[in-house]
Amino acid sequence: MSYDFTCLSNARTFAFSPENPDGKVSGGSQGTYLEKRRPLIFIEPGETITIMDTDGPGIIESMWFGGFTPWDFVIRIYWDHQEYPSVESPMSAFLGYPFYNHVTDVNGNFPTLNSAMFLVTPCRGMNSYWKMPFKKHCRITVENRHPSQRTKIHYTIIGEYRELPENSLYFCASYRQARPVPQDREYTVIDGIKGAGHFAGLTLGIGLAGASGCWSEGEPKMYIDGEKYPSINYTGLEDYFGGSFNFGDCDPAMGHYQTYSGLYMGMYALFGGAGGKESRSTNMMPRVMLYRWHQPDPIRFTKEFKMTLQSINFSPYGNQVRHDDYVTVAYWYQTLPTSPLAPLPSPGEVDLT
Repeated sequence: MSYDFTCLSNARTFAFSPENPDGKVSGGSQGTYLEKRRPLIFIEPGETITIMDTDGPGIIESMWFGGFTPWDFVIRIYWDHQEYPSVESPMSAFLGYPFYNHVTDVNGNFPTLNSAMFLVTPCRGMNSYWKMPFKKHCRITVENRHPSQRTKIHYTIIGEYRELPENSLYFCASYRQARPVPQDREYTVIDGIKGAGHFAGLTLGIGLAGASGCWSEGEPKMYIDGEKYPSINYTGLEDYFGGSFNFGDCDPAMGHYQTYSGLYMGMYALFGGAGGKESRSTNMMPRVMLYRWHQPDPIRFTKEFKMTLQSINFSPYGNQVRHDDYVTVAYWYQTLPTSPLAPLPSPGEVDLT
């Protein structure tokens, strides 16, 4: 869906922001060259605001969020007047940054996520480049679930109104977490998807609370169209995210982690507990943030889809169950109607900072 700058188009660009909340033509600030009329909005405790509400056909092409976008902020996106959202997640997790309150890694730097679908810049400038078509209608809301804190948000959503192919699919995203991963089963990244489409990727945040050893030995598994056993079965967690030897830590020659952020995959952040320069946090549990996009290799399904992750490491006594915290957001495209998403945890349960 990349744009061809060499050709004219009948599409019309739209932009929604605090300065133009209705996305109207000539609807931005009418102030003087020194004025900023409404560069941000405040959201009261318990309040839900609508930041985009428009008829289609059209497609969202980019979103930028800044200001205060923590776990207490929940983003929801509704397509074509569906009663329930097709996207629901704490905002920072949805935008690829699950550990919102950590802004300096073990080397004292902000961990930049620089990928094809998300760009997270210093300090918490969060950008999405997922294409999100809608045929009839799009509504985006943000809820402040904090019990007492009035918070502010900056945003700009850009796209275009244009005709869409009949076979256009709808963007979906769902948040899951486990604190810790249960000892008697694998972690479920996503299940309950009903319809036809393709799985597009995930973000993963891990709080390393398990025993010492290689925490990335678990295998990602994908079940397509109701399979009893997975037809897509990766050989290890770091393998799925494009790494090897536990991202360098288990390599006898290297002996330490090295972060990376590529076009479609990365282990781009390492916080706390690793002897680095991060010192302001009182909780030094090591944390990592990873992502994998399936744009080059979409996982196609015709009826349903499920994905799980093992949480294990090796030992002389066999594979050991770990006790790590996992948080994920799964991203996929599918036909409508979408199924209701798994309920979010309560606000107190979702803060993994």
